[in-house]
Amino acid sequence: MLPIRQVKPKNARTKRFLDNKAPQNTENPRTTLFLKYSSTSEVVQLVLTDLHALKRPLAVKFSKKNPIHPFEDATSLEFFSEKNDASFMVYASHAKKRPHCLTLVRLFDSKILDMLELLVDPETVRTLSQFKNEKARVGLKPLLSFSGSAFDSPTVNAYTLAKSMFLDMFKGPDVEKLDVEGLQYIMNFSVEEEENGGVKPMIRMRCYLIRTKKTNSNLPKVELEEMGPRLDFRVGRVKEADPDMLKEAMRKPKSTEAKTKKNIETDIIGDKIGRIHVGKQDLAQLQTRKMKGLKRSRDVADDEEAFAGADDMDIDTPIEADKRMRMEVS
Repeated sequence: MLPIRQVKPKNARTKRFLDNKAPQNTENPRTTLFLKYSSTSEVVQLVLTDLHALKRPLAVKFSKKNPIHPFEDATSLEFFSEKNDASFMVYASHAKKRPHCLTLVRLFDSKILDMLELLVDPETVRTLSQFKNEKARVGLKPLLSFSGSAFDSPTVNAYTLAKSMFLDMFKGPDVEKLDVEGLQYIMNFSVEEEENGGVKPMIRMRCYLIRTKKTNSNLPKVELEEMGPRLDFRVGRVKEADPDMLKEAMRKPKSTEAKTKKNIETDIIGDKIGRIHVGKQDLAQLQTRKMKGLKRSRDVADDEEAFAGADDMDIDTPIEADKRMRMEVS
């Protein structure tokens, strides 16, 4: 496939469109593109529809079939990413070796960054329509919860990659403030402990509505009601990110980095700590708390002056005074 030609702006509208697609200090939220292979099962199509419903409005779904093999040749996916300005993809397929397969694809600069293959367990699938209750409103940010030590492993593996991809897929736009009324549902991803030499544990995805009920106290009672979909995944193939490409993707622009100030630091809690350099202090001039009991009276001042005047007079010692008295007697 030929590379995409470089478009030169001919008017202000085209220039604004190209500037919007260029790298930004604060990137736009990820748009997810949903695609399907030439052969897909009914189960994986229902899963694709439910994931698209949860991701709206930052989602684009293609209805045509695309004979693409992501782990072999992903140039077509890069083309779709460039044309639709989508940095995340969910590709559905079905084959004898890999039945009911979802491939999560993350892109950087319209190039494949990393990929993860998830195989859906058809026996445990429950769609959104099978839960007869209200659904969360379109465009709301969900609460994301991850349960299991595999998600927090210090070494990079398929489960840490799955956690990173689910976060990028469902976190939505970055906001500074969030209304509590907007927290309407939670998505929980759980994984069991991995046994030595056993089969890799499955990733279980559950979605719940958050219900608040009145109580006698000021705090409401919070209950969870499952709204769907209910999905279980088995981990398949993994394509890790290239180190150089990952370093470039994680690079932060200098304009967003806070300028370091001399002798000013921030601790773990977020409090600002400063270091001040002062000269040598004269404690004799130290101003203490003023109290009437500490104030010197006039009598004390007169006594001190009398003692000071006596120091200047010649005063005999006791021995000299004794000699003088003997001489006078004799």
